[in-house]
Amino acid sequence: MDELFVRQRIAFLRTNKGISARELSLRLGQSEGYINAIENGKSNPSIQMLEYICEELGVSMSDFYDEGKQYPELIEEIIKEAKRLDKKSLEGILSVMKNMGKK
Repeated sequence: MDELFVRQRIAFLRTNKGISARELSLRLGQSEGYINAIENGKSNPSIQMLEYICEELGVSMSDFYDEGKQYPELIEEIIKEAKRLDKKSLEGILSVMKNMGKK
């Protein structure tokens, strides 16, 4: 496990979700400085704790390690909402997304 990647990814996902390091630590049932210690390289999470961290951040372990997914929680929400749409609506959204990507 690349420790620098894990530290940076936790910080990135946590910040994007608007959760403080202290708040995430407490949600995990850990001391106030637990996440800060990880993000500052003073500690490493166990695999099980990393699973709990991912759960609190709303990402799967595979999304956590996928650097190409900058905002995995938003992608999952988009997919969830897209599943409720009809074909015509999906085609319209896809067209808009492709046009946005050209800019």
